Amino acid sequence: MPVDLTSLEADMTVWRRHIHQHPELGFHEQGTARYILDLLAEFGIDEVHTGIGGTGIVATVRAGQSRRAIGIRADIDALPMTELTQSDHRSCTPGVMHACGHDGHTTMLLGAAKHLAATRNFDGAVHLIFQPAEESLGYQGPGGDPDGGASAMIRDGLFERFPMEAIFGIHNRPGIAAGKLAGRAGALYAAADRFEIVVSGKGGHAARPHLTVDPVLVAAQIIVAVQSIAARNADPMDSVVVSICKVEAGTAFNIIADEARMGGTVRTLSRQSQDAVEQRLRDIVTGVAASFGASAELHYERGYPALHNPADLYAKVREIAIGVVGADRFVDLDVPGMGGEDFARYLDVVPGCFLLLGNGDEGPGSVMLHNSHYAYDDSISPTGAALWVALAEAFLPK
Repeated sequence: MPVDLTSLEADMTVWRRHIHQHPELGFHEQGTARYILDLLAEFGIDEVHTGIGGTGIVATVRAGQSRRAIGIRADIDALPMTELTQSDHRSCTPGVMHACGHDGHTTMLLGAAKHLAATRNFDGAVHLIFQPAEESLGYQGPGGDPDGGASAMIRDGLFERFPMEAIFGIHNRPGIAAGKLAGRAGALYAAADRFEIVVSGKGGHAARPHLTVDPVLVAAQIIVAVQSIAARNADPMDSVVVSICKVEAGTAFNIIADEARMGGTVRTLSRQSQDAVEQRLRDIVTGVAASFGASAELHYERGYPALHNPADLYAKVREIAIGVVGADRFVDLDVPGMGGEDFARYLDVVPGCFLLLGNGDEGPGSVMLHNSHYAYDDSISPTGAALWVALAEAFLPK
């Protein structure tokens, strides 16, 4: 029989809005962690371990005698954005906002923690993972790794200290009706790489360009040329995105600069495409620069790998999810998204599955993630918590 956690909605709304009002950036979620710890103590959680991957927390709920275990992960960090909503619980921290719904993900896991600790209708251990810095954005973790909280927790021995046979995660999704669950087998999210291009030319007076090697002109040609990677080098059935998002050069209107810098991102769905795009980008950058008598360097950083749901595990999770929301409330996605998700790091180590939870297809809940007007719909939290309880009871049956 499906678990109904709507009775927790009022409490979960209070928790979520408190976290939303006090957002913290990756690896700096000390206040958020303290709030989570206070609630876990109130729920009577058996074991709580702190400082994993910096500000990460693992709370374990046990029942019965089985040595089997699963993990459920929520991300707890916010983004460096100014909130423009007019809600009475908007961010109190200038320039920081929960614009991706991690406050909601955390609340779902807290709701599940409270119910699991009270009922213990399973046999084994459920490791509740509160992860810092999913939105790593180059922040330096406790080990100096800029790759985000998943890597930091793995490096701190997450899977050695808390063995588990599978790990699960969820993300809210504007554009899908509130409370619907969604997913797909295979690729769900793309690999997310970043790069910087430094073009070196020869500066001089803007009135005498023939005596210079203009790095801005070279940069412009590179911007155009890299669009050929997705258009002409990638298999149309294997999506690739190459975006140059930042261009910096020059100090005055009449000076041709010595140098131009660009930054951007690459999104791919397979390791083969990831390798091929990096090599092609390198060839274009150096080749185009050389053709203009300039030089250019590409600094390429691999980020999260693509997130793939194993078909067999996804089928089981999908069945459980339909048991929670009903067949008419589950969306089978046709195509993956090109966003990145560091949950993929866990799937390099243990099996796992990741689902999406609709945040609304109209009104405030439909505003896209990473937008200053994004608004999480508190009515969806009980559904996410109910899914976690159902997974625990199904994967660790009494």
